[in-house]
Amino acid sequence: MIDAVSGKKKILLVDDDEIHLTTAELFLKNEYEIHKAKSGNEALEYLAGNKFAPDLIMLDIIMPNMDGWETFNRIRATDFLKNVPVVFLTAAIEEAEKKRAFKMGIADYITKPYNMTDLKSRVNDVIKKTETKTARK
Repeated sequence: MIDAVSGKKKILLVDDDEIHLTTAELFLKNEYEIHKAKSGNEALEYLAGNKFAPDLIMLDIIMPNMDGWETFNRIRATDFLKNVPVVFLTAAIEEAEKKRAFKMGIADYITKPYNMTDLKSRVNDVIKKTETKTARK
């Protein structure tokens, strides 16, 4: 969904660490309209309250109260969000975690610390793949 005012696609960043939220926002805000949430609960409340379906959700796994796994499952269980691509952007570097994520249908898995050029490239790739899938339907 392109924002009518900015003309940019929308990304929701979800991370309990303000530094990671701000860093990712800084490197993506020129190309995308960035929305932020500091927890899975906050993200779900924001999305539901605004009936806001972003073009991409970037989600940390390791968060208090509701981790990224549960947040992802709740996103997929919400009708207007079930097709939104989700990218894990996380410090969880174990191979088993990555395999689990891809089996669940995650669009990409980016580990922290990340290279900014790589982050932008991978975000662009996920959004382009989503556009291509949508155009085929």
